[in-house]
Amino acid sequence: MSEAERAAALRDVASLIRAVPDFPSPGILFRDITPVLREPAAMAAALRLHLDAVADLAGSIDRIVGVESRGFLFGMPIAHALGVGFVPARKPGKLPAATVTQAYALEYGEGTLHMHADALEAGDRVLLVDDLLATGGTAGAAARLVQRLGGEVVASLFLIELPFLKGRERLAPLRVEALLSF
Repeated sequence: MSEAERAAALRDVASLIRAVPDFPSPGILFRDITPVLREPAAMAAALRLHLDAVADLAGSIDRIVGVESRGFLFGMPIAHALGVGFVPARKPGKLPAATVTQAYALEYGEGTLHMHADALEAGDRVLLVDDLLATGGTAGAAARLVQRLGGEVVASLFLIELPFLKGRERLAPLRVEALLSF
């Protein structure tokens, strides 16, 4: 993808992201990606942009960890394209076998992530994928889960970053790739 094609693809994807005030609580400006998902060309462009952002990692990662739920939407096709396994990081009560758990703070509350205790092998090199980087709480929790399971997070990848919430700084020194900033 040329730089002009990349810029056009980013503009096209960004134009479909809807800003929803006061959702899920007052004072939050939610970035809704569902309009991107309903447009096949936009979804294909978003996937290509994701893959281009981490092209240097092809062949050097073992797993994609996708964070529930929108991290699944991009994480699964990225894993398929790279020929690696996909591991879900899920909310409580969603995984049937023994799990490892990590609590974290959100921009608008608290949460808990779970991964199956046998989801990774020692030394697995992992790319974390989610739709949005805000405070870094969710991605940080997912990274801690990967580490507790013996894996190494080599990078994190997001469709959207909200830089004013300083999530990138909280994830340092982890490599952070984000396609769009709002």
